[in-house]
Amino acid sequence: MAHRIAVLSQKGGTGKTTTVRTLADAFRRGGLRVLAIDLDPQGNLSDYFDVPPDASPTVADVLVGRAPAADAIHDDVIPANLQLAEAELALAGRMGRELTLRKVLRDADGEYDVVLLDCPPNLGLLTVNALVAASHALIACEAQYFALQGVEQALQVIELAKDGLNPDLEWLGAVVTKADLRTVHSREAVEALRKEHPGKILDAVIRQSIAYAESSERGVSILDHRPELGVDYLDLAGELARALGEDDAAARIDGLSAGVRA
Repeated sequence: MAHRIAVLSQKGGTGKTTTVRTLADAFRRGGLRVLAIDLDPQGNLSDYFDVPPDASPTVADVLVGRAPAADAIHDDVIPANLQLAEAELALAGRMGRELTLRKVLRDADGEYDVVLLDCPPNLGLLTVNALVAASHALIACEAQYFALQGVEQALQVIELAKDGLNPDLEWLGAVVTKADLRTVHSREAVEALRKEHPGKILDAVIRQSIAYAESSERGVSILDHRPELGVDYLDLAGELARALGEDDAAARIDGLSAGVRA
């Protein structure tokens, strides 16, 4: 079974979707087969992967039973659009609604090593579905003081999913994004996060840069657009691959990281 990683945040603007997009690219360069699933009705991840806006079926069709998950895969992405908001409302009235995604993904990821679930920027029903379907959870948080509260809220939702519906769910940790380590505020925020959650704030820190918006607009991975910045995500991918037991992929990713720094 593939490693299913739900990537979540308490709010928007944390770089969560960029993290999913770039992790997918980094894992693939490490030799892993990756499926990315867009669970945000805004469809930003789908746009980032340059999936055509009229691609059909989408994850909304899968969740409401109009199409099997395998049919909704477009170039290793299951895309989303605004129809997903309607699908979420339809799910809200169903018995066992938290289990829907896990059921529809059953046997859909046999061709993949890793499935990345890009959750919406809130802790609602779609995020809970992702956590119930996932084997691992990863939190994205900014290098800001209020991130402490956001991580706590995300952890509460993870624990609820784990205690009630998915006891095997593991928390991989939190990745700090949009960090300007030249400022005292960012450095102290990272330190506070590490103190509050010892051993659970990942070593890799993602630096802040306008280059991420540029790469998103162009539909190009930051690993190609600005490799010297993308190395942060190579470090993150290597760290996560080791945590998942994918040591060969981690070694290949570490080699790519070393090549950029050389």
